[in-house]
Amino acid sequence: MLGQHHFLASAIVVTAIAAFHDWRTGEIPNWVTLGPLCVAPLAHFGARVLGGGSFQAGAEALGASILGAIVCAMVPILLYRMSDGRAFGGGDVKLLAAVGAIMRPMVGIEAEYYAIFAGLLIGLGKLAYEGKLMRTLKNTVALAVNPILPRHLRREVSPEMMTMTRFGPAIFLGTCCAALTNWRDS
Repeated sequence: MLGQHHFLASAIVVTAIAAFHDWRTGEIPNWVTLGPLCVAPLAHFGARVLGGGSFQAGAEALGASILGAIVCAMVPILLYRMSDGRAFGGGDVKLLAAVGAIMRPMVGIEAEYYAIFAGLLIGLGKLAYEGKLMRTLKNTVALAVNPILPRHLRREVSPEMMTMTRFGPAIFLGTCCAALTNWRDS
């Protein structure tokens, strides 16, 4: 019987595979994200009904899974669209939606928060290691204050001066943290 532990473990496996591909190639394949995104709601429905719940309880579990996918994809989609794919890649958005579908809204959002924090730490560590931390922090301040400054005082930050980091490993770490903190509750 599929219990909450199985869903938490499957989210860890999915994000581990995605992190490996993202780390190696810079892309997260669709089969890693879209498969779980489609299967998770049905698995939640089946687990609830086969676990002795009513059809209505199964439908509620299915709905919660779909809601988790939507909620966990909302902010990444917004950032993806506003940044033309520079803040979040399409694979990152789909992976976070899949995590939301597997873990459902509350734990999915928790995983997303942990992932963003892990991404922050990974990014800062990478920049410090490469000796680019201070320059990047100055660019960040410039990007933040440029919209409120008069045109003649704005500082141009070219795309070449921005640093990219792969977010798949951070999503894996965030998913692990959320799964571990919720393991006893399930």
